[in-house]
Amino acid sequence: MKIFVSGLLNVETTVAVRGFPIEYYPIDYSFFGINSNVSGVGYNIAKALKTLGDEVNLVSFLGGDEEGRRVVSQLEADEISSVNISFSLKNTPVSAVLFDNEGRRQIYCDLKDIQERSANPEKYTDELKSCDIAAICNINFNRELIKRAKKLGTLTATDVHVLSDVNDEYNRDFMENADILFLSDENLPCEAESFIRQIYKRFHNKIIALGMGDKGAMLFMGDQDKLFEVPAYKSGKIINTIGAGDALFSAFLHYYAKGLSAEKALEKAVVFAGIKIGFNGASLGFSTEKEIDDIINRNSAK
Repeated sequence: MKIFVSGLLNVETTVAVRGFPIEYYPIDYSFFGINSNVSGVGYNIAKALKTLGDEVNLVSFLGGDEEGRRVVSQLEADEISSVNISFSLKNTPVSAVLFDNEGRRQIYCDLKDIQERSANPEKYTDELKSCDIAAICNINFNRELIKRAKKLGTLTATDVHVLSDVNDEYNRDFMENADILFLSDENLPCEAESFIRQIYKRFHNKIIALGMGDKGAMLFMGDQDKLFEVPAYKSGKIINTIGAGDALFSAFLHYYAKGLSAEKALEKAVVFAGIKIGFNGASLGFSTEKEIDDIINRNSAK
């Protein structure tokens, strides 16, 4: 499958903490508890899709600094092209993620000046027309891009992550132009099904999916008025839940683009995300199609 991805690239540092709230310590020795990796929603999605066997066209912005060079080096190692990446930022975005042994995390994201950029939609018209799905992340530089993709008739998908208001102004452009809309159940203002139906009434998305952590995921197909839930896949190994939503989103797009029903695609995506949280880092722990199928087949046999 050919999937167009446009989103944030950054360098992420994860720090294991004893728990939340964090007590004050002048110094704490966390042996092998601090790690640094290339990450960002755009990278996480692109790498996940590449691991699943898709052809990825990645669009983003970086700085011409050491962190930017590190990102490009990692993309080369992953065999993801950097031809559509602009090096116009003052500095490359970075993030720090604190996490405890219960899977809770607290994220600090420094976007530098990326929110002042805009991707030129005309530049990517051919790529948008030829892709199977356009995964366009909810970051400022994608506002005109997702509108252009929608006008071209491309199947569009976005993840707005944490949302507590159906009229959220920041995410409005993304929600009203997404055929496939993902979000998290964190900070919902009401019961999940009610909120999903409010979103559909306002934006009429083809598919709305809700990641629910250890409860699994919920999906609503508006044109059929059909809602179903898929329980979480629990491998018994949870190290860091950062990036679980990106994994769920990516795997769903992969399987849905291949022609699976929305329900079957979500079932496989939940397994993909369940395996991923056994690794420390948003861009680590992605499985291949064969690995997912083997797990599902073993569970079916049991």
